Amino acid sequence: MSGADYIESLELMGMQFGLDRMHALMQALGHPEQRFDAIHIVGSNGKSSTVRFCEVLLEAEGVATGAYTSPHITTFRERIRIGGETISAEGYERAVSAVRDTGLEVTQFEALTAAAYVAFAEAGVQVAVVEAGLGGRLDATNVLARSRVQVLTNVSLEHSELLGQSRERIAAEKLAVVPDGGDLVIGEAGWEDAAPQAARTKVVTVGGSYQDQNRAVARAAVETLLGRPVDPSPIEQLVVPGRLEVRGQRPLEIWDGAHNPAGMQRLAAELPALLGDRQAVAVFAAMADKDVASMVSLLRTVCPTIIATTSSNPRSLPADTVASLAGGPSCERPKEALEAARVLAGPNGAVVVCGSLYLLHDLSGDAPD
Repeated sequence: MSGADYIESLELMGMQFGLDRMHALMQALGHPEQRFDAIHIVGSNGKSSTVRFCEVLLEAEGVATGAYTSPHITTFRERIRIGGETISAEGYERAVSAVRDTGLEVTQFEALTAAAYVAFAEAGVQVAVVEAGLGGRLDATNVLARSRVQVLTNVSLEHSELLGQSRERIAAEKLAVVPDGGDLVIGEAGWEDAAPQAARTKVVTVGGSYQDQNRAVARAAVETLLGRPVDPSPIEQLVVPGRLEVRGQRPLEIWDGAHNPAGMQRLAAELPALLGDRQAVAVFAAMADKDVASMVSLLRTVCPTIIATTSSNPRSLPADTVASLAGGPSCERPKEALEAARVLAGPNGAVVVCGSLYLLHDLSGDAPD
C-alpha cells in the first residue's frame, strides 16, 4: 500500500482524541518533533491564513520554514509546506510511509500530523508554523517539543460537545497548548489572563478586514519569535486559497472557507465591498455540528438566494436539510449546485461558495465528481 493510499484508508477511524497515540508515534519515529522550533496556532477562525502569513514572513527573513494546515482544498499534500511550497510528491510519500511503517494504529489526522513533523525534520526546517486541528489540549499537534510562540486568533462557541459549553471553557482548551513560560500572541481582546502559565502575552487587534487582522497577528508572532521587527510587505497583498479568493469574473466567483457563525459574520461584512451592485447567489454546505441556522441567516443578508448542497465529508449535512434552513433550492452534488448558481447569477452577477472548506475541496479542479 502506498503512503497516499494509507492516508486514505484511515478515514474510517474518524476522530479519537487524546495524545497517547501521538506520543507513541513520535517515539517510534525517533522524535522528529524535537528537531525544529515552532509557532503553534489555535483559535476558531483565521488559523490557516495566520499560518500562511507567518510562513511567508519567516521565509522572507531567511528562515528555513515549514507549515502545517488543515483541512486541504485539493490534496492532502497541501497540508504540508516546506520552503514556501507544497511538499513534493516524493517527500510526502516518504513521510507518510514512515508513519505507516511504524505499524501503530492511528487516526488520519494523527498520521498526517506525524508525517508533517517527519518531513520538517528531514528537510532541516528551522521553524514550523503549525495549525491545531480541533481545540488544543488534546489535539494531535500538541506534542511539539520546542513550541516557542503560541497564537490564539479568536474564540467562538463551537464544537461545544467536545470543547465545552462556554467560550471560556473553549478558550481554556485551546490555550492549554501554551507551555510554562510561553510567549503568547492573542488576536482578540478579553483573553489576556486566560493563560497564566505564559511568561508574556501580547494582544494584537487592528481595524480593516479580517485578513488585515490575521496579518497583524502573524507579524506579531514572527517578531516575537525572532525578537526583532520584520518587513510586512511580503504579506500585504498575499491571497490565501479559499479565503475571499476570487475564482472567476463572469460571473464574479468568490470562494471562502467560512464554516461557523463567526466566520460567516466576517464574510458577510466584507462581501459588499467586493460584490458592488451584483446580484449574488450562494452555494452553501455545512457540517452537522455547526449552527447552520445562524450561518444562513447571516449569508442571506448578502446572498438572497442560497443553493444548498452537501460535501463529501461524512459529517456534512444533507442538502435537503440545509435547504430547509436556508429557504432555497437544494442540489446534492456540489458541482451541479455551482453550475446552477452560475446560471442564476448570470455573467453580470456573482457566486459565493462558502460554508465548509470540504465543499471547496469537492469543487476544486482535481477533486472527484
